[in-house]
Amino acid sequence: MARPQFDSESSATLTLPEVMNDLVDQGIIGEESRWSVSINAYATQALGKQLPHVFEVIAAQKVPLKDQSERYLTVDFLSRWLAKRVELPYWTIDPLKTDVGAISKVMSYAYAARFNILAVKVTKDKVMIATAEPFERRWEDELEQVLGRAVKRVIASPVEIRRYLVEFYNMSRSVLGAANEHHRSAGIEQNLEQMMELGRRGKLDANDHHVVSVVDWLLQYAFEQRTSDIHLEPRRETGYVRFRIDGVLHAVYDLPPAVMTAVLSRIKILGRMDVAEKRRPQDGRLKTRTPEGEEVELRLSTMPTAFGEKMVMRIFDPELLVKSHTELGFSEREHKYWQKLINQAHGIILVTGPTGSGKTTTLYSSLKQLATGEMNICTVEDPIELIEPAFNQMQVQPTIGLDFASGVRTLLRQDPDIIMVGEIRDLETAETAIQAALTGHLVFSTLHTNDAVSSIVRLRELGIADYLISATLLGVLAQRLVRKVCPHCAQPGPVDEALWKGLVYPWKLEKPKGISQASGCIKCRQTGYLGRVGLYELVTLSPTIKQGVARGADLQTLREQILKEGAQSLRLSGALKVSAGLTTLEEVLKAAPPTLAMH
Repeated sequence: MARPQFDSESSATLTLPEVMNDLVDQGIIGEESRWSVSINAYATQALGKQLPHVFEVIAAQKVPLKDQSERYLTVDFLSRWLAKRVELPYWTIDPLKTDVGAISKVMSYAYAARFNILAVKVTKDKVMIATAEPFERRWEDELEQVLGRAVKRVIASPVEIRRYLVEFYNMSRSVLGAANEHHRSAGIEQNLEQMMELGRRGKLDANDHHVVSVVDWLLQYAFEQRTSDIHLEPRRETGYVRFRIDGVLHAVYDLPPAVMTAVLSRIKILGRMDVAEKRRPQDGRLKTRTPEGEEVELRLSTMPTAFGEKMVMRIFDPELLVKSHTELGFSEREHKYWQKLINQAHGIILVTGPTGSGKTTTLYSSLKQLATGEMNICTVEDPIELIEPAFNQMQVQPTIGLDFASGVRTLLRQDPDIIMVGEIRDLETAETAIQAALTGHLVFSTLHTNDAVSSIVRLRELGIADYLISATLLGVLAQRLVRKVCPHCAQPGPVDEALWKGLVYPWKLEKPKGISQASGCIKCRQTGYLGRVGLYELVTLSPTIKQGVARGADLQTLREQILKEGAQSLRLSGALKVSAGLTTLEEVLKAAPPTLAMH
């Protein structure tokens, strides 16, 4: 740079010429980029289009890295480069790992915005401040004197600092405003009654705009972080907000109890639930839009706890329904057999696995594929997971005697071609599903068992005769979800011999030379994983297996016969995905049960 490079005593902001000169001198960009960026930047400035930070000016010009024409200078790249040059740590601002309430108390919004700085971590004796201007240090001594704590600087992206500066302070202001509003009220119960009346009129009072802002903030972050479930959990001293991302729960924010109560009431109003009723569990649903304008449906569920109502909001991504089975994780072999199975004229097809294993997604995507103009597809669910216009959906209502069994009997009088029963829980439901299959209908349903073959035994335990199972059951799909290795930061690594043998037993699957290891980057929030993929164990009932079922063969005998016919276990499905670099050994071993046959 033209001035003394990265002089700690300097107080000026970074300029375009010095940054470009330093990038050229270090061989990061070519000489020709120095002038082209400057000319384009000044031309843009002449048109009145100002960009807040020099890194954004450079990134807007899409400057190619020297000898790497497919990569360009980005704000993130430049920020990391700057951190190395000034020998300061680089900090990725993660809202899920930031105590928003604590950092907003370090300094006022006006002061933070003046220097474009943001507190990112607060401890008893130290405050960590993120900046994108390492030479601007006028604020450092002032803050140390006011706070009485050491101030440590870190470098962060100017785009992230500016964005989260606004969002964190707005969130903190909304929570504080809501808390003050509730403290001024006569009591929580009175305020709840007021909100209930307002909800019945269809709008909220202006005094409650803080609560509206908190709810909007939570939903926005949930969508951005690829959250599948939002948990709102009241406690004696505070209320916890947690997001489930890729199957793992993350703490997000702590709300004062009164604010948590108001937030729950706001969401219940939106979900058309009874705000005054807090003793009984309730279900609801609402539709909203992401910041990008996409419609998203949420299923709401409340339950009473010792310290108030707990709510879980399950977020359904409509894009999942249009994904192919291959995109969900089916191998070519599994896709071929599954297609053959779901195109049968009649019989029962079961999907099994624990809660959250993707059963609903598999069923909905399969039914969506079958939903042509010639097909009448009817479902009975508890509750309806996702509204789909191509289906005729009915929800179980136990309070009026409408359970799964009576629901299926009703559907049979609706001239259906395909029936989906949300879950087979008891003998009556199982018998009506069997009857529907015997009378020429294709029936889809779910069970909760560890693997595919255990579903046969489960039907026996419910009281279904072996000959009826043999006559109607077409196949069973067991499944699990595992986290995918982040493609942006995956690193090649060795294969643990013992873990691999335990994973593929009793199959003789060749050990790969190397597999992908989870590392961690900004894209995956330093977890090493991004998204999830399915593991599948598909069992189709061949004539031999049907004969074994009809004769009452036990679980071990059925397992051995299924393995002899070439069925793949959940662990083998996982091993193939490990070999393909999609997931890790640890993920598969954690999610898939061991193969018990042939031990």
